[in-house]
Amino acid sequence: MNAKTIKIAGSAQPETAVPISFAARIARFVFVLFMVLLVFVELFPLIWLFDFSLLKSGDFFGSDILKWPNPPMWKNYTDAYKNAHIPLLFGNSLLISAVSIFLIIACSVPLSYALTRMTWKLRSTVMALVMAAMIIPIYSTLLPSFSLFNQVGMLNTYWALILPYAAFQIPISMFIITGFMESVPRALEEAAVMEGLSVPGLIFKIVLPILKPAIATVAVLAFLACWNEFIMAVTYIDKDAFRTLPFAVVYFMGQYSSNYGAQFAVLAMISIPSILIYVGFTDQINRGITAGAVKG
Repeated sequence: MNAKTIKIAGSAQPETAVPISFAARIARFVFVLFMVLLVFVELFPLIWLFDFSLLKSGDFFGSDILKWPNPPMWKNYTDAYKNAHIPLLFGNSLLISAVSIFLIIACSVPLSYALTRMTWKLRSTVMALVMAAMIIPIYSTLLPSFSLFNQVGMLNTYWALILPYAAFQIPISMFIITGFMESVPRALEEAAVMEGLSVPGLIFKIVLPILKPAIATVAVLAFLACWNEFIMAVTYIDKDAFRTLPFAVVYFMGQYSSNYGAQFAVLAMISIPSILIYVGFTDQINRGITAGAVKG
């Protein structure tokens, strides 16, 4: 028989050869081809971004989707680094993202624990309000928040970005942590309570170590949201000392002309930390998001 075979091992029976039909091989080939095409479609925006970041200014106009840089204009990256205050803006973005993530985790973990493990009168109401906050468009609060920050003197400060970033990420973070916590056996916490742990001790010594995948998921998603946000950063901040990295694109926009190569180089530099962090924490993100989907 010319057909390829695979072996199936049983616990009490000898191995048997099962032929792989021609239709099965075709189906597997089509599936692999489809997955390769899907990966290419997903990665194409990044390929396009890095490709255009190496073009000369005159090469941007035309009908070609991709162009081979001849020669590669690495000068676009040096211009972007020198003229867009990249170190300052990078530090501001890192500081704002780090503080925002800390506030998000510090609020989401206790809130999730209170909603899943404690019984109190307004628990259902609070849960509904927090879940309802997930459907509020983030930029619908742009003008009210601007007016409020202007009255209290918070414009052109780090807190003008940290507070709204944290506020809009807490609902989805609480939703993720709550789903993960529902899959954690209560027996662990009951045993800790019998050993004399208080609620804060229970959270820090028992709950937090168990929630590492969910916390990693929340941290990565919050970082991506804070790191790439542009509209609020432009609205609430107009001083270079507090601007974030996405604003670097504006430095190369003119009234009559723009340095497109430097703009694409800035966008490429902005995307690199996001890509590295997402790739590095892919397993934790999958575990944190899928936890609680299957119970039993």
